[in-house]
Amino acid sequence: MGCLVSTPKDTGGNRRRPGSIGEVSVYVPGLRIPKPVDFSQSLSGHVSKTLVERLTAMRTRIVVMAGQEALTITRTRRKTTTQHGRSTLVDLHQALEDYLPVLLGLVSDGSQLQFKVQFIWVNQEDDAEETAMFNAWYEVLSVLHLMAVLSLSQANLLLLPRTSADFYQPKASEESRRASIDIFLKAAGYLDCAVRHVLPRLPSELRRNLPVDLAEGVLRALCLQALGQGVDIQLGMAIDSTKATLAVKRRLACEMVKYWQQAQDNLMNLPLSNGWGEKHRHFVKWKYVEAKAAAYYYHGLILDEGNTEKSHGMAVAALQAADEYFEESKKACEVFNAAHPLSRNPPLWGTMKYLSEKIPKDTSSKVRINRDLYSHEKNMGTAPTLPDFALALKPNEYQLPPVDPSWNENVQLGQIGTNEVKRG
Repeated sequence: MGCLVSTPKDTGGNRRRPGSIGEVSVYVPGLRIPKPVDFSQSLSGHVSKTLVERLTAMRTRIVVMAGQEALTITRTRRKTTTQHGRSTLVDLHQALEDYLPVLLGLVSDGSQLQFKVQFIWVNQEDDAEETAMFNAWYEVLSVLHLMAVLSLSQANLLLLPRTSADFYQPKASEESRRASIDIFLKAAGYLDCAVRHVLPRLPSELRRNLPVDLAEGVLRALCLQALGQGVDIQLGMAIDSTKATLAVKRRLACEMVKYWQQAQDNLMNLPLSNGWGEKHRHFVKWKYVEAKAAAYYYHGLILDEGNTEKSHGMAVAALQAADEYFEESKKACEVFNAAHPLSRNPPLWGTMKYLSEKIPKDTSSKVRINRDLYSHEKNMGTAPTLPDFALALKPNEYQLPPVDPSWNENVQLGQIGTNEVKRG
């Protein structure tokens, strides 16, 4: 059950296509925007007027706020606030959290109400401009996706470097970096919940017809990206710490490689060729190559601590691989920024600021020292295999909230589920 309607490419003016999205530290997909729903027509006679009005008011607020946020989320901005001084991102996120328990009443205990309302959302990464489904689990999935995207947007704003108090160089504060890790884990939690607890609720036919924005591979990739960027921040903080050993830094860099490789694997074979989708794929490729540069660099430094010609040779091979991946990452970054919508890098800081200076310098130095030490040219061969570490960073354990108590007052709820089944 659950009729599907998809509208072809840009037949109307609902999908916003910005020409440029400014500075990007975190990839944020274009917002999927909900379109208005007439709950009174769909639920009249089945749900109390009070509950219908509440659903209508809550969702209408989200439609308006999401439409407004879509106009600004793709612009580099330091802070956008409401008249009450709160962030518009935070307000929209709160509105979604408030709506979810009320929405879940439509799917409670397998109620047939879940098939009564047609929910419509404007896509961003899919060829179809919008997708409509008579299934409330599609609405739940869309809400969780939007909550995750808003969290990624919030992390991006936190990680755009600001001029430091000493005016030395722009960077994100330690407080912002720590806060961003919490936000990445929260975003990953929403997406993990969507994949494990919401997608399975949709019939297989509807799952096959979901827009690519909500495809399982895209949801998993976004989840892994959030975790990968969280580890990237951890690595940057380890670089700044005098207590963090090379082994700790290598482990973080190698874990980062695995997150980005898995994200890339999840996007493989998906039709991400439409605007945001293509940019999404380019971002993952860039970050995957960048992570390999970091991992081979720290692996090379540890191998160089050995006392044999073999270990020194392997160290040089690893550092040369790091240098090659670093150069490749710069090209991949340019491809990402050139893909529409256009973007640009913020001033370099953190992990890549450090590695952009250290990788070329240390690679050149180790090659020269190795050549002088062993007094002959030797082909170091392929880079050694990176060590395999278990992934430590996990998504927050997010669970769908309990159904709002207002549904207990809806006397007809239980009757409708029973009556609809009998009619079927």
